[in-house]
Amino acid sequence: MTNRIKELRARDTLTQMELARKVGVRRETIVFLEKGKYNPSLKLAYDIAQVFGMKIEEVFVF
Repeated sequence: MTNRIKELRARDTLTQMELARKVGVRRETIVFLEKGKYNPSLKLAYDIAQVFGMKIEEVFVF
């Protein structure tokens, strides 16, 4: 699975820590997501998509 988290964070000028706090995870989780080394739960994927005002399918490519 790939994702656009890093690109969307840059667009919104969010740090990994800020995004992590908004979705209730550790910064390391965001790091692993961006590197494609971790697949999020459906809830986490939804929460991340909501932060960016997008649908899950627009952030994550399955």
